[in-house]
Amino acid sequence: MKVGVFTPLLSALPLDQVLKKLSALGLDTVEFGTGNYPGDAHCKLSMLDNPAELAAFKSRIADAGFTISALSSHGNPLHPDAATAQKFAETSKKTILLAEKLGVDTVIDFSGCPGDSPGAKFPNWVTCPWPPEYLEILEWQWDKVVTPYWKAHGRFAADHGVKIGIEMHPGFVVYNPETMLRLRAIGGAAVGANLDPSHLFWQGIDPIQAVRLLGDAVHYAHAKDTQLYAANLPMTGVLDTKSYLKERERSWMFRTVGYGHGAEWWSEFISTLRMYGYDKVLSIEHEDSLMSPDEGLTKAAALLNRLVIRDTPQAAWWV
Repeated sequence: MKVGVFTPLLSALPLDQVLKKLSALGLDTVEFGTGNYPGDAHCKLSMLDNPAELAAFKSRIADAGFTISALSSHGNPLHPDAATAQKFAETSKKTILLAEKLGVDTVIDFSGCPGDSPGAKFPNWVTCPWPPEYLEILEWQWDKVVTPYWKAHGRFAADHGVKIGIEMHPGFVVYNPETMLRLRAIGGAAVGANLDPSHLFWQGIDPIQAVRLLGDAVHYAHAKDTQLYAANLPMTGVLDTKSYLKERERSWMFRTVGYGHGAEWWSEFISTLRMYGYDKVLSIEHEDSLMSPDEGLTKAAALLNRLVIRDTPQAAWWV
């Protein structure tokens, strides 16, 4: 297994400086955003139509001693506004094509979230089964919007030899292992999970147990932590809609690896991933508002580099 970095946290730096900084931290693999929510500071989809640009990009990465672990196009291709949905979906599709050309086997995305009807303006994330119209909305979303898109998009990814890692994120139709497996049944084996523990912790889902439930459906893993604050939980519960910058008032917040859960937890998480067949990359994602990107990245890399065995384990002598 390797430790890598999802590079939007370094989007203010040019690519060569990013690679130099990461190399100094003992890292040699990167996950690039290609548009949609992550932006495309370091990896442009224009390379699809420019062989010279593509070749130069591949050389820059290889010459710096790096590999690309994934491309990310997190978006909402199911958005009820047709133009918005098309833009998100087109970027996701082109990202798969670019991954194929770069020899990258995984792209990261969101499942998306439709509105409540064909005439809706905004997404509608259903969180409870009553009053009964919420179940009607949910049934319509999955049957009429989610299924047609993901049947086609999962097939498109498979046809190009690329896996899609869906980040299970509240606000979208896939936010837990149950909805992840439901989408996989629709989209096929090319559709699996990007297992980001931070989005499971605050829902009360143990990420280690999630690995056991998902098994070979885990296509990728992000390294990001969450801290819950017992003093604030009684006021809001976990569905806390306050700004992430209101740290004193929130019931939970995203933290740098090791600041929500310690090395012992992360050791068990890594071991369980390997036990269930995932032995690729832990990609650090920094969203800790109490730390600068430099501080958060440095601390996360130091902890994970201590825990991750980079070589594939060989069969033991007693097996």
